[in-house]
Amino acid sequence: MKDFPGTPGTLTGLLLRILQCLFAVGSIALMANTSSFFQYTAFCYLMASMALQVIWSFALACLDTYALARKAVLHNPILVTLFVVGDWVTATLTLAAAASSAGVIFLYTRDFGIWKGEECMKYQISVSLAFFSWIMVGISSLIMLWILGGG
Repeated sequence: MKDFPGTPGTLTGLLLRILQCLFAVGSIALMANTSSFFQYTAFCYLMASMALQVIWSFALACLDTYALARKAVLHNPILVTLFVVGDWVTATLTLAAAASSAGVIFLYTRDFGIWKGEECMKYQISVSLAFFSWIMVGISSLIMLWILGGG
């Protein structure tokens, strides 16, 4: 397996995991600062998927940090398979949650014209951060799949 940017145990791989985690934490923080997110199932699903994303990304960031400190190679086929499956599952959940939340926001702001103001802006920024997290997970998952295929 080749060592290229974004692979486990590299600095760029660690950066991708940290960005995933930070975007997910930001999404959770903004959504939690609204008064009524729990009234909408899509937003609760977004919170749950972002929480899973934080746990997954933080765990892999810790593993990357350990690998960088020990100069270990994380290209074990079983470990890479676990990374691929985990990344694809979290990427799918993150995209589904962000897209459904964006649909709810679009419905209430554009079609019904009900939501306006600061709370609506928090919802929109939270969903945007969820999409950014998904982009980072997507990059990681494609890199992991490439590593597995080239193994």
